[in-house]
Amino acid sequence: MTTGEAALAIDVARRARTAGRRRTHRVELALFLLVLGIAALSLSLGAYAIPLQDVVRTLLGEGTAREDFVVLDLRLPRLALGVLVGAAFGMSGEIFQSVLRNPLASPDIIGVTVGASVAAVLALLVLGLTGIAVSAAAFGGALIVAVLIYLLAWRDGVSGPRFVLIGVAVAFMAHAVLGYLLTRADVRDAQSAMVWMVGSLNGAGWDEIGVVAGALAVLVPAALVLRAPLRALALGDDTARGLGVRAQGARLGLIAVAVALAAVGTAAAGPVAFVAFVAGPIAHRLVGGASALVAAALVGVLVVTGADLLALHLLPGGVQVPVGVVTGLIGAPYLLWLLATAGRGGAG
Repeated sequence: MTTGEAALAIDVARRARTAGRRRTHRVELALFLLVLGIAALSLSLGAYAIPLQDVVRTLLGEGTAREDFVVLDLRLPRLALGVLVGAAFGMSGEIFQSVLRNPLASPDIIGVTVGASVAAVLALLVLGLTGIAVSAAAFGGALIVAVLIYLLAWRDGVSGPRFVLIGVAVAFMAHAVLGYLLTRADVRDAQSAMVWMVGSLNGAGWDEIGVVAGALAVLVPAALVLRAPLRALALGDDTARGLGVRAQGARLGLIAVAVALAAVGTAAAGPVAFVAFVAGPIAHRLVGGASALVAAALVGVLVVTGADLLALHLLPGGVQVPVGVVTGLIGAPYLLWLLATAGRGGAG
């Protein structure tokens, strides 16, 4: 290759990277605007409807006492928790799927969130714990299950297919334990534990939101710092090593961040189904295969807040359901399609 040809190739690559970054930024801006639209509707709609201009006035501290109560005490905490949980699940799913190079490598598929549910139900029904202690148990359960999967999957390193298969097996075991705990419990206690099976934003409080926000203030920057190794690992271990990335060390660090993100989201709202599973693939389609960490977080926010809006206000007959029921209806068809098409053309 001549000097002129090399310079041309470098220029073409630079232009492609610039175009990719511009597309990514446009997608992120569009997703952010959609989230703002969902947020406006969430704060406005309800049994006591409030016009958007009055919502803005209330947020600026100029609302009536009733508007302050409805917007600031009832609707805004729920919206804020949905935003934080959606971002945590979306970013966690994108990291898992990119690091393990498998679309099934999502914390809700491989058992991480189910492990959190088992620990929370155990704390609630067997140990008699309540409040923040149950959330702490859920966080610990997610970490324990993730460590167990990692150790079982280790064979001179961790490969994506083995990690996923062991995770799915652990998820089935965790579901069995969860079912056993619920069938042995009193009916009223079992009903209170149902949130840890489907996920819900009910009862969101500012103290809980502060804890989640504090955790994400640490985990999100950590994920962004590890974005370069994440891109390299998404290309395969050999390519990553060629780029100077220690594949196993980087994978362990990224999985630890992803598990912590999923654990925080589950501890706050329960295992909101399929958010982590669908956020990454949707984000990648939108940005055209470029790095999609921020876009996946925004898609996660959009899925959770949009599903919660649908669950509260837009179902037939005025029925209200937990947000996890709606996200399950969104994600389950995608999972069926993925499983039905995964083997075509020799894909595993």
